[in-house]
Amino acid sequence: MSIENAGHAGHGELDDAEYAEFMELASEEGFDLEEIGDLDAEGRHVPLPVLAVVGRPNVGKSTLVNRIIGRREAVVEDRPGVTRDRVQYEATWNGRRFKLVDTGGWEIDALGLEGLVAAQAEMGIENSDAVLFVVDANVGATDTDEALVKLIRRSGKPVVLCANKVDGISGEADAAALWNLGLGEPFPVSALHGRGSGDLLDAVLEKLPEAPEQTFGDQTLGGPRRVALIGRPNVGKSSLLNQVAGEDRVVVNELAGTTRDPVDEMITLGGKTWKFIDTAGIRRRVHQTAGADFYASLRTGAALEKAEVAVILIDCSETLTEQDTRIISMAVEAGRAVVIAYNKWDLLDEERRYYLEREIEQDLVQVQWAPRVNVSARTGRHMEKLVPAIETALAGWETRIPTARLNAFLGELVAAHPHPVRGGKQPRILFGTQASTKPPRFVLFASGFIEAGYRRFVERRLREEFGFVGTPISISVRVREKRGRKK
Repeated sequence: MSIENAGHAGHGELDDAEYAEFMELASEEGFDLEEIGDLDAEGRHVPLPVLAVVGRPNVGKSTLVNRIIGRREAVVEDRPGVTRDRVQYEATWNGRRFKLVDTGGWEIDALGLEGLVAAQAEMGIENSDAVLFVVDANVGATDTDEALVKLIRRSGKPVVLCANKVDGISGEADAAALWNLGLGEPFPVSALHGRGSGDLLDAVLEKLPEAPEQTFGDQTLGGPRRVALIGRPNVGKSSLLNQVAGEDRVVVNELAGTTRDPVDEMITLGGKTWKFIDTAGIRRRVHQTAGADFYASLRTGAALEKAEVAVILIDCSETLTEQDTRIISMAVEAGRAVVIAYNKWDLLDEERRYYLEREIEQDLVQVQWAPRVNVSARTGRHMEKLVPAIETALAGWETRIPTARLNAFLGELVAAHPHPVRGGKQPRILFGTQASTKPPRFVLFASGFIEAGYRRFVERRLREEFGFVGTPISISVRVREKRGRKK
């Protein structure tokens, strides 16, 4: 069966068994099925319906989101103000797929960081197809809840009222009191234990427009390229995301550690659609952090694993730290393509630029192969250089060298620069092959142990000959055992 001609049952091309076979085949071939979009009958992209989860702080919105998507994805802690950005997840209920947007707590006349969080929640309502309004049934409707009801009504969006924290029958009377909000029937739910969540989701599906059936047609599998923005807290990751998006997609504040949940945003740059992932700042000692900061750090690592390229932001107005080099090592060890972006370039004077060059030569010598861009997320300076650097890194990450060409190169290398003699023996590289890409991995077959220094020499010459800009390279050696003589 041809993948290109595969459709979905219901379109007259595949029955359920054939569709399941196709999904298994696509998975075995390495296609990322989660990134496949939705197409209508004419082959145009149709977005999934969007449900915004809103409410005042600490009513259990993120706990409810985790319950709906079926995994602990959103950062949750028993105190208000943990969620700050609009964070999207994909959910499925009764075969219907939709986007779920977790928002930060909304408050009346909030200022500073809380005001920015409230603004993001309002944008979540504006960009949604329906609203899931979460109220703490134990506390009842507050002035903040009633003010938020007015905001939702002005938006004109259909709404479902969730009375959360109803852990038993005794709490249903408190939930019934929420009829007074004038939003219709309040659905008693315990997001923590799952009680009543099924009835709530049935009501949600009635408010959402129908999602298109997922088809494959002629669409290119794999989806947009995934770019993770990582770095220390407060180096400007969220500012950079807002700058490339051309609007305030995420909360930006001088407070270090503003971002907690990884935020995925689809952004069109250079004629292509990219998935940028804004992550929480990686702190110096993750194991010593607690609560939301600890789980935010774990999710940053998970976001890096899902990405294809890591844009590592460094605050060039400050001295390079051990933490910066550790974050770079983290991306290299994860096998991601790497771009290093020196942010806040507009704040540098000539003296600081001189010392920065010296620091780069001394501390970042191990990643001289990574593309470097000098940008200012605040002013937008040199932002046009970011996408070419990302494309260069991805091209290096996906480079494959034909086996014949690789062995011709190795033969010339070994002849000109043989391995040093150790213990009266001189190991030789017999032949090699590139085992995989993303990142490039090479296996060398040798007559004896190849020292680490000589492996680094081979890697350096590989880069000189074939490029591999922006990607780590893995070289492993297999020693060919001597065969005994036949008697």
